[in-house]
Amino acid sequence: MLQISAQQLAELLSGIARAQAAVVLGLETASPGTRSNYVLPAIQNVSHLRDHPNPTLIDLPVRMLLSYMGRVGPDIDAVARELERLLGANAERDVAPGAPNEETPSQSAADTTSSLDFSGNG
Repeated sequence: MLQISAQQLAELLSGIARAQAAVVLGLETASPGTRSNYVLPAIQNVSHLRDHPNPTLIDLPVRMLLSYMGRVGPDIDAVARELERLLGANAERDVAPGAPNEETPSQSAADTTSSLDFSGNG
């Protein structure tokens, strides 16, 4: 199985954000005002800057794009630290490869169903 470090993932996300910023720049060149009037407000909205002071895994790539759309790109080392913070919490819950799984199939099916409920009722 492929193992990717936080630094490598940060660099990959950085490259994707740079490509997206280039597309936005192309739109701005073709139609002046598009970036500031339409694209930037939409990206700021989905970045959850006000809702989540610390980025989640969903917010981090959007915030990297915002950084590339500004004057200075993101700090890759800071992004790698954020990824380690975000993924470190998930690593504690993961089962080590090759470790025996003590759940019965009915328990794991019930856990999967409850974890997919995003309605906020549970």
